[in-house]
Amino acid sequence: MHRNINLSYLLLFLVMVSSNSCTQGVNTEKRHVDIILEADHILTMNSSDTILKNAAIAINNGVILDIDDKKIIDQKYRTDQRISGKNKIALPGLINGHTHAAMTLLRGIADDRSLIDWLNNYIFPLEQEFVDADFVRIGTELACWEMIRGGTTTFVDMYFYPEVISKAVAQCGLRGLISSTVSNNQTPNAKNAQDAINGGKEYIDRWTNKTSTITPILGPHAIYTLNLDQLKETRRVANLTDTPISIHLSESEFELEYSKTTYGMTSIEALDSIDFFKGRTIAAHVVWPTKKEIEILAERNVGVIHNPTSNMKLASGIAPITEMLDAGILIGIGTDGAASNNDLDMWEEMRLAALLQKVTQMNPEVLPATTVLRMATTNAAKIIGLDEKVGKLEIGMDADIIQVAFDDVHHQPNYDIASHLVYVTDEQDVETVIVNGKLLMHKDQFFTLDTEKISKEVAIMSTKIATSIK
Repeated sequence: MHRNINLSYLLLFLVMVSSNSCTQGVNTEKRHVDIILEADHILTMNSSDTILKNAAIAINNGVILDIDDKKIIDQKYRTDQRISGKNKIALPGLINGHTHAAMTLLRGIADDRSLIDWLNNYIFPLEQEFVDADFVRIGTELACWEMIRGGTTTFVDMYFYPEVISKAVAQCGLRGLISSTVSNNQTPNAKNAQDAINGGKEYIDRWTNKTSTITPILGPHAIYTLNLDQLKETRRVANLTDTPISIHLSESEFELEYSKTTYGMTSIEALDSIDFFKGRTIAAHVVWPTKKEIEILAERNVGVIHNPTSNMKLASGIAPITEMLDAGILIGIGTDGAASNNDLDMWEEMRLAALLQKVTQMNPEVLPATTVLRMATTNAAKIIGLDEKVGKLEIGMDADIIQVAFDDVHHQPNYDIASHLVYVTDEQDVETVIVNGKLLMHKDQFFTLDTEKISKEVAIMSTKIATSIK
């Protein structure tokens, strides 16, 4: 009898141990993540152009931890911050490859004028009079507000006081390649080209690796505001500090004539003659390249940023995008500054980019919607050197994600997601913006900006400017 009781206890103990072992072997505890973002459709923009339906993205520590069917994500993860995906499309955040953010404060000034008249007789004088650190901060904050509202998550900027810009952009949460502008003209924060180059190097030294979302770079303005020696020195410093360069290139007929008269060759040929393209180059505009110059850009792996609205508004011309794409050149999209656009709406730029090429080529098949989306996401990421971080939605990529609502009247019916995003969507359709895993906007709520304060400061600054030009 005693032996039977002991045997019973032993059997019970073995059953409990076995049961506990099985429970430990199959851990049913869900992993906690920072955000789960759902969507009826997810455009991954990966190499296969995969579109996931009824899917979700698990975001943790700033990166995409997982992306899968919504039910599978729900089985594996839990969160305190779940973003509904009903009637929503998720895609990589847009990349504005060329802008002058603080120039939002000059929006609408000196419209309907040619580029050189606009620059020399209006913009440059106004900048000398009004641009200081406070102007740049306010203008940059206004631009960040507008870009976040429209789904831009990364931008390449070129303006003055780059440290002020960097602080404002870091605070608002956007990702930015911030250029220290180089010009031989006296600017608000430099006496001449050498002063600007020295200041740019100091800025790069201070801001390299300071924050994961800010990349300091150099921004030589153009071949007509710098001589070849100064451009060569700018490239030397850029290569020394391992930073990209952003430059206006082949933007206008004036630039071509200036370069031919001054150097006996076109601007792209002149820059190539000094090995300017030996290093990552982000070339804005490129409206007037010759066939030979297109070959040079392709051979030197120069990335081109197309700015259709600004080019049209200033009558600079229509860039030969299809020819450059055929040559193997990577093309991105930019808005240019709000003073020559007059907004920072990347959806409008995508739409115009497609339509302009179709009508100039008299071929409706050129520059299809998927290609244009790549220009604003994956291609742009490659051009700026961040393709291992942003531009597509894959596990391990930084979580730069936007969510677009497609239940408004202009989105109905919806047969082709990519087509609607290019030909229908505008900035008001963007509902959610996440950068580096941080929620910046959701349903018109901004979490990193004091929009009321920005509006008040803009009103004060714009009143001063308006008074001076009357």
